[in-house]
Amino acid sequence: MDIARPSMARQKRIRRIIYGVIGAVVVGGITMALYKLKPAAPTVEAATLWPDTVKRGPMLVQVRGLGTLVPEDIRWITAQSNARVEKIVLRSGANVTPDSIILELSDPQLQSDAAAAEGAYNQSAADYENTKATLNSQLMNLETQLAQYQGLYNVDRKTYEVDKQKLDGGVGAKYDMEIAQARMEQDSAQLELEKKVIVAFADTSKAQLASQQAKLDTAKAAYDLKKAQLDALHVRAHLKGVLQCVCTASGTNIEEGQTVTLGTNMARVADPTRLKATVQIPETQAKDVTLMQKAEVDTRNGIVPGHVTRVDASVVNGTRGVDISLDGALPPGAVPDLSVDGTITTNNLQNVLYVGRPVHGEPNSTVGIFKYSGDGRDAFRTSVSFGLASVNAIEIKSGLKEGDKVILSDMSTWDAVDHVRVQ
Repeated sequence: MDIARPSMARQKRIRRIIYGVIGAVVVGGITMALYKLKPAAPTVEAATLWPDTVKRGPMLVQVRGLGTLVPEDIRWITAQSNARVEKIVLRSGANVTPDSIILELSDPQLQSDAAAAEGAYNQSAADYENTKATLNSQLMNLETQLAQYQGLYNVDRKTYEVDKQKLDGGVGAKYDMEIAQARMEQDSAQLELEKKVIVAFADTSKAQLASQQAKLDTAKAAYDLKKAQLDALHVRAHLKGVLQCVCTASGTNIEEGQTVTLGTNMARVADPTRLKATVQIPETQAKDVTLMQKAEVDTRNGIVPGHVTRVDASVVNGTRGVDISLDGALPPGAVPDLSVDGTITTNNLQNVLYVGRPVHGEPNSTVGIFKYSGDGRDAFRTSVSFGLASVNAIEIKSGLKEGDKVILSDMSTWDAVDHVRVQ
């Protein structure tokens, strides 16, 4: 016969409820555990990083700027008068000597003025010579009169002496002696007067000649100026070197048939064998640049040593111009206007802690950079205080020690984390 089985539905339901509660507790516990876990450190490819090791020792503090090579000797050739360009004899790049003619100019008015100035000068020279001859003739007349009075005085003095001897000997008349004495004294007075006349005439003559000389000098200066302007129509280099351009200071080319005015720059000549570097240094770094500091100029074909010879007094567009005179021989291909890099040593620190300059490492600042762990698999953000900075290195005041390995490359992508894995 059939045996009735007891119902298992209630037990199954209870079992399901127990299992559900246990599962919910387990899931909740796992969720809470996961919630409390810190996020995993991001991974960075080691090949993309720029690492460096902290060192101790001497550190050169340097600043760098871009610039160009500039001739030490530059001469601008300017127009000496208003003129017309008739012919361009030489072009840019030509080797020139001081007497090399670059341009031929013409100015009919100047030629006329020069002829008039020459005539005025010749007339002044003739007037001077005429005045000089007249004064010399008058002086000769006065000297002739003086000689005549000197002769009369000598005769009357001799007569007086003879009459006095006769009178002393008792054979002469006193009257004759007195007459001779009176004539002698009169001649003496006239002689002294003639001497004074000659002295006064000499002073007058000197003043007249000085006046004529001044007129002559004025006429000569005017003629010399016109003559020099006339000669300047043959535009010469006045310097041994290379003709850099036949142009104005603004770079506009001079053309044949063009009219130029007095003072217009027409050509530039430079000595290519004596060059200097003019570089632009950021104003925040230029404050430490002084004269005679050592420098190096990179011409892309060699590095030339030099020293600072000039620092601009003013700031233009955030930079100051610095001239570097070159102390070594120029490499091949070094020509004016060649782009160069100038590096100036402003300080030489001894026994300091330093490292390569990070991307965002500014002098006298505190920044966070990543320092490698001992095994090099992780890097942790560390606050570092910097001191003086150079082009490629920066002084460490605190935060790192010798031998620490740090990341110098840009890590701004990981600003939100303090720990990265290096793979």
